[in-house]
Amino acid sequence: MGSHLTSIQWQRNGQDFKYETYDRTYTIKFSSEKNIQASNPKEYFGNPELPNPEELLVSALSGCYMQTFLAVACKYGYIIDSYTDEAVGITDKNEHGKISVTKITLRPKIKFSGSKLPDDNTINKMREKAHENCFISNSINSQVSIEITAN
Repeated sequence: MGSHLTSIQWQRNGQDFKYETYDRTYTIKFSSEKNIQASNPKEYFGNPELPNPEELLVSALSGCYMQTFLAVACKYGYIIDSYTDEAVGITDKNEHGKISVTKITLRPKIKFSGSKLPDDNTINKMREKAHENCFISNSINSQVSIEITAN
């Protein structure tokens, strides 16, 4: 079906390797030859100016869901002019008492155009179809809710 290669690299900078103070910054290398730096959340001594793994998880779900929704809308014969999402991930203890991203809420705002516009029922059908077919949605244990605003 497919292979998705990334690599990460971290290296200690300086002599310090104490839990509270060692540098958490690392580099993510993608198969496209693009690199980004990331870190821990600031609560875990990371650099708050860099994305953290939890944000990357939420953005992966948001991006995958968007691409799937766009494909579904095309197949239903609708035209979308814009799609924005303010996704939020909540970190809490899961049913096993382990800290995890327990809930992710996607809040897509979608602007349709053209002579054929979807009604609320059709938007809900497309939302469900996109959620059922999003690769990342199918790969995670987090509760996912999707609150679409369309005009």
